[in-house]
Amino acid sequence: MQFRDLNENQILALAITAEEEDARIYRDFAESLRADFPASAELFTKMAGEEDGHRHRLIESYRQRYGEHIPLIRRQDVKGFVVRRPSWFTQTLRPEHAREEAALMEIESRRFYEAAAQRTTDARIRQLLDDLAQEEQRHEATAEGIKDEQAKSGALGHERDVARRLFVLRFVQPGLAGLMDGSVSTLAPLFAAAFATGNTLATFKVGLAASVGSGISMGFAEALSDDGKLSGRGTPWIRGVVCGLMTALGGLGHTMPYLIRDFHLATTIALVFVAVELAVIAWIRKRYMDTPLLSAVVQVVLGGVLVFLAGWLIGAG
Repeated sequence: MQFRDLNENQILALAITAEEEDARIYRDFAESLRADFPASAELFTKMAGEEDGHRHRLIESYRQRYGEHIPLIRRQDVKGFVVRRPSWFTQTLRPEHAREEAALMEIESRRFYEAAAQRTTDARIRQLLDDLAQEEQRHEATAEGIKDEQAKSGALGHERDVARRLFVLRFVQPGLAGLMDGSVSTLAPLFAAAFATGNTLATFKVGLAASVGSGISMGFAEALSDDGKLSGRGTPWIRGVVCGLMTALGGLGHTMPYLIRDFHLATTIALVFVAVELAVIAWIRKRYMDTPLLSAVVQVVLGGVLVFLAGWLIGAG
């Protein structure tokens, strides 16, 4: 049905189910954030309580005007009405993204109440809808006020630190492990094939096989190593995908130059790619793992040089 086709009792019924859904979404936000971000969880719990209050007022007005039976009319039943995201979406939200999503929800609710008030003729219902529109507009300011209080108390600063640590655990660490494995472990077979055959196409095939194989192996190893429930490292398949892709990418970086037919040019470019990859790894270790830059460079370069020398000696021999 179209929104313009709804009568007054249907508009109220839609508003009741919408408020109930929004309250549940805010509680989903709170539940998914409670363990790591208690300040944000508290904010969404308060917002859910506000939505419950709106629903109770709407139900009371409906009872007084239309009786006890409230027909079930949901957002997805009305064309053009904004449909909320599914509940699984909340499991991957960071606190700042959850607040942005909540602000958007409040804006959408306000617009709905403003449009609904224009379609009602009952003075009391119109007044209620206008009041709810204004309250939805105030919700964003209220949320900002709570956020400011939490910022002053240091709660949000603590949450930012926790979010950074979780980002490192769930994305940076598996990605870095994959990049290091792909960039370093594939050096030996790639350059062994290069110096043994002098054939760029054969070298490319060896590097491609090593990169893809390492990516698959590392992806499964990461996914199966930890379910993330106790360590807080997040969903296993996400870590596996991140690790696998970065492993393959690390190997493909110095493999792709061997698509060039000139062996010496391809090898020179491949070595440049290796230097860039090792520099990126060293920077990531300094940026996210708090490893001193000099120490990171020495560790990464030393490992890369040793693996390269092994491949060169085996290939040349």
